[in-house]
Formats: sequence, C-alpha cells, structure tokens
Amino acid sequence: MKPDIESAAAGNGPDDGGSIAAPEKPAYSSTTQLDLTYGQTQRGLSPRHVQLMAIGGSIGTGLFVGIGGVLSKAGPLSLFLGYLLWGTLYVWPINLCVAEMHAYLPIRGSIFELAARFVDPALGFAMGWTYFYAGVMLVCVEYSSIATVMQYWTTSVNPAVWIVMAMAVCILLNVVAVKWYGEAEFIMASLKVLLLVGLVLLTFITMVGGNPDRDAYGFRYWKGGNAMHPYYAEGDVGRFLGFWKVVLYAGFTIAGPDMIALAAGEIQNPRRTIPRVARLIFYRLVGFYVLGVLAVGIICSSRDPRLIGALADTSAAGAAASPWVIGIQRLRISGLPHLINFLILMSGWSCGNAYLYSSSRTLYGLARDGQAPKFLMRCTKAGVPVYCVAVVSVITCITFLVSSTSAVQVFYWFVDLTTTGLIMTYTMMIVVFLGWHRARRAQGLEDAALPYVAPLAPHWPWFALFLGCVALLFIGFDAFAPFSVQGAPSWSGPSRRIW
Repeated sequence: MKPDIESAAAGNGPDDGGSIAAPEKPAYSSTTQLDLTYGQTQRGLSPRHVQLMAIGGSIGTGLFVGIGGVLSKAGPLSLFLGYLLWGTLYVWPINLCVAEMHAYLPIRGSIFELAARFVDPALGFAMGWTYFYAGVMLVCVEYSSIATVMQYWTTSVNPAVWIVMAMAVCILLNVVAVKWYGEAEFIMASLKVLLLVGLVLLTFITMVGGNPDRDAYGFRYWKGGNAMHPYYAEGDVGRFLGFWKVVLYAGFTIAGPDMIALAAGEIQNPRRTIPRVARLIFYRLVGFYVLGVLAVGIICSSRDPRLIGALADTSAAGAAASPWVIGIQRLRISGLPHLINFLILMSGWSCGNAYLYSSSRTLYGLARDGQAPKFLMRCTKAGVPVYCVAVVSVITCITFLVSSTSAVQVFYWFVDLTTTGLIMTYTMMIVVFLGWHRARRAQGLEDAALPYVAPLAPHWPWFALFLGCVALLFIGFDAFAPFSVQGAPSWSGPSRRIW
C-alpha cells in the first residue's frame, strides 16, 4: 500500500499550508471542533523573525562559556575540526531535510506529526517526548548559565536569585502573543549575531598586532604541541579521543532544525519563508560556529592557568571559565570583558526564551495528537498554549539546584542530560525524512512540485544517519574510563573512577 502523502498534506487545517493538490476537508472536522473548543496557535511569526531564529536562535552560552572545557581538554585544532565535521556533515543536511518536508507540509505538531504519518505513530510519540525532555533540559542549561555569568560581577548573591529573574522574563515573553515573542527573539538573536561577529573580528585584529601590547601573537597558542591534546590516552589515540569529545560537545551546542520544525505552524507564508531560511543555514554553521570556535582557539590558550583553574574550581566565579573573557583580559583591553559578559548574558536569556517556546510547542503538539492531556491544548486569544508554558516552567524549577551547588557544575550536569536527547531527536529526523522521501516517490511527487528540495538526497542524509548512530553509540565514553587524565579538569571531584 502506498503512503498517502496527498491526504497527509491536508495538515491540521486550511492555514497549515496544505497540499498543492490536496483534497478539501469537511467544514467541521474533528480537528476544527477541537480548535473551536480549545483555541489554537496563530501564524504570527514574520519571515524576519524566523530567519533570525534560525540564524542565531540556537547560539547559546555553550559557545561562549561551556566551550572552555572542551578547549582545555582537546586543544584548538581538535575544536575546529570537530565543529567542522559535525556542523557540515550532520547538522547541515538535517536542516535541509527538515526544510524540504515543512516547506511542503507546514503543519502544527512539528516533525513528530510527520514521524507518525511517514514512519510509525510510535516513533512520533517517542520523538515528541524525547525532544520535550531535551528542550526542558536546555531551558535549565540557559537558566543556570545566566546564574554563572552573573557571578562574574558578584558572588555574594545566591544564584537562585538570578534564576528567578531569568524565569520571570522568559515566561512573560512566552505568554504574550507570538508576534511579540518573535520581536523579542529578533532583538536578542541580533545581539548574539553581532556579539559573535564582533568577537571574530576582535580576534583577527588583535592576532595581527591590534592590541595594547602591539603583540602579533597569531597562532602562538597552537604551537609547542598544543594544537591537539591527548585525552584519556596517549599519542594518536588520545588525540582522536580529544577530537571525538569535541564532536559530542558540538552535538549539544549546534542546533537549528528543531526551530524550523516547531515554528512551521506559526510562520506566515511558510512555503516561501522556509526555503529562504534553509538557504542561510550553511552561512550560519560556517560563519558562526566554525569560525567562532577557530577564533576562540586563537585568542585564548588551551593551557591558560586561569582557564584550567576556573574549570577545576567549581566554587569560583563561573564566568571566569569563558575563554573569550580570559583571552581579552590577557590582552589588557579594559572595559571590554564587562560588555562581552553582558552580551553573553543576553545570549543565555535568548536561548532560554527560545527553548521555553520550543518545549511548550512540543507539548502542545503532543496534546493535539492525543499523546498528552487535552487541557494542554488550551490556548489564549492570542494563540499561546498557556498551560504548556506553565508546565514547562514548573519543571524547570529543578534549576534551583544552583542554590546549593556551583552554577558551573550544574551547568555541565544539564549539558550531559541534554546532549543524548538532542542527538537522538535529530537522528530520528533523518529517519522521518527517509520515510517522507520514500512516500513522495511512491506517490509520484516530483521535485518540481515542491517549494524546496534538499540537495544530494537521500545519499547525504544516509551518511548523516550513520554519523548520528555512531555518536549515540559512543556518547559518554569518558564516563566509563577507569582512570583520570593527569592535568585534565574533573567535574565531579578529584577522581572519575567508576568500578
């Protein structure tokens, strides 16, 4: 039996995009009756909102603060190569595959709805709840990172105070109409983009001598065997493990396809907007992530005593662990570290805001599919699933762990909890695309009939699927090592032994 892609294209209502030749739905379908009872989300995100969300929405504090940990473990060259591999061979094709599906089927319920239609309802259920878990953990990551950054200015205030401040702002922005959420995210994502561009330019200017000491340091910190550090082993094996550690951390920091999928049901003119967003993905990955990690490995030494000391001493002020701040302080550029930390703070706020949005919309989609309680479908007149926002906000109260434990340590706890869920969800997105590709071929839906077609499909997605499965198989490999590397920072005490 051929997969019925044309009937699937009808979506959840006339504003969901529909099929190019989709049959008309009855005037009062069950979905329409539910919408009349509970309300529904609205298409209030303009093209400029979605473009900035896709470009900068996922750039969080992991790229500004947490990256110091992998830099000290693996070295700057491993950092650059790991992000280059993961960004271009895994995340990029997934973005393009998701864009192809949602440009044609911009339905409410996100890619989890498509998983149920083109693979199996069980996969849609599993993906939805897995991503919901990962999204909630990401909100916790960003809340704890805000507490971490605030400790740069003062350590006398309990970090829980900063958590309350971050939660209040993010909840407020998520309960107003989605267009106002889009405006706030547009501004904050723009600041993140400007921050990263400014840091890359600052690195280039200072490395050629444009600093108070007139020191053209260039790639000085890459010399003397410091380009690639051995990790958990000696020689080439250790350097490969360091590189692999970077790849797994890149799986946490590089995101994006989920934002396109979750926003598809609230985008204006999705068949025109989503392809435009997809064409910007390569420049976001290379221009921000790859060049960003190259720059941070140039401006800060991976063996800087202050970097290693801040990572090893979890009771120290957390923002001191940012390699950007340490590198700028080494150059004796006064005043700039305070500005950088303020912008990093805005970055964490933006990501917390974005993932509160994405996790609440995931829960809303699960409720629409009957996989979560029906009351979660209740929307305000502005189209906000307010109960979903409330449930996510209550769960993220676990971030208050920072009140009794170092904010840096809690940050890395949530990183570990999130990475597996994200990689699992993204890998399953490839499986959904392969099911979609099989379905449209079976129905005779040619490339010319689609608003956007992912290049090199399905061969490129197959390779990304292989890479994702390998990452899932070996994720957390260092947690089971029966020894600790001399000189490597330990996040759980002086010993990492597990017997």
